[in-house]
Amino acid sequence: MRSTFSAGTLRQLVSRPVTRSRAANIHGARFSSSNAGADAAQKKAQDALSSAQKNAEKLWESTKTFLEPVTAKAGQMLGSYKQPLVYNFSVARELVKQVYHAEGLRPPTSTATLKSAYSTLWSRASSPAYWRTIASNGEIARVGIYAAEAYTIFKVGEIIGRRSLVGYNLD
Repeated sequence: MRSTFSAGTLRQLVSRPVTRSRAANIHGARFSSSNAGADAAQKKAQDALSSAQKNAEKLWESTKTFLEPVTAKAGQMLGSYKQPLVYNFSVARELVKQVYHAEGLRPPTSTATLKSAYSTLWSRASSPAYWRTIASNGEIARVGIYAAEAYTIFKVGEIIGRRSLVGYNLD
């Protein structure tokens, strides 16, 4: 069954929704119910934020109360070394933050990024042609320095983990 529309009927069908939406937007009647919902949602979000802030303040106060004796004892143990250590740690923290922002560093966002980085490292490390290339153009010194840095960081981590400079405490 075939239906036919006249040009006037088709024009009315097409223009009718446009006319309705324009009138509703002009008078604001169409979106009045959604504004009330948005206002209620905004109020609820503000209430949740204020309660979260209150809870965070309570947690911070209880943490400060709990850690106050620990920090006081640590301060007594450090004695006159406390002020220079706090200062040096503060300077190091600020330096790391500046480098982090200046270099545009960020943690990897996917496992595919990590996988590709380690596969590239492995393919280069296992390729004799790569080693010949870096030896011929002088890059071997830079790779050696990076290796020494990695080894040093590993050893410092081991010392910290053992809580001893040499060997493990077996007593």
